[in-house]
Amino acid sequence: MNQKRRTRSELLRAARQIVEKGGHPSVADVADLAGISRATAYRYFSTPDEIIREAVLDGVADVISIETAAASAGLKDAEVRLDKLVSDIFHMILNNESVFRALLGNAVTGQTQVRRGGRRIPWLKEALSPLQGRVPSKQLDKLIHALSLVTGVESLVVMRDICELEPKEAERILRWTAKAILKTALAENNLETA
Repeated sequence: MNQKRRTRSELLRAARQIVEKGGHPSVADVADLAGISRATAYRYFSTPDEIIREAVLDGVADVISIETAAASAGLKDAEVRLDKLVSDIFHMILNNESVFRALLGNAVTGQTQVRRGGRRIPWLKEALSPLQGRVPSKQLDKLIHALSLVTGVESLVVMRDICELEPKEAERILRWTAKAILKTALAENNLETA
């Protein structure tokens, strides 16, 4: 089991190394760089899109952690948890910008058949868990979907490329936007964070 994990980890490390330099690696390229047989690499990843996607996600997944909300958590706790999550995701993407842009590039050019998974939805659900039972589930889903717009590489691209903002200002605006969306959703449900 440990050997399988190490092999997978080495393949993903090699893929990230190529992507970070602006390359679009094939499974064979990754295997060669990792010093692992091509046949073995293909047993782990059948397409370049799959290995690129997994390399990106594997490289950053451990950075985001959300503590389980206490049973007594309230609306203010949800706001604080959301603010931290938006900030954490922004920094995770900023620190891995070239890799995320490569992943986004593959998705928008149609070079991938793999549908981009979304870790941001489960993260948002966990961050906003203090709202469960206070906000109807359909409204909570609507809130989470709206907040997904400010918690991904797409929002970084808009802030940096279109708005031409420096990272500090981009983060400030995304955090402000998330708070505004949350406050609007709470007001619609006659709730306030104080």
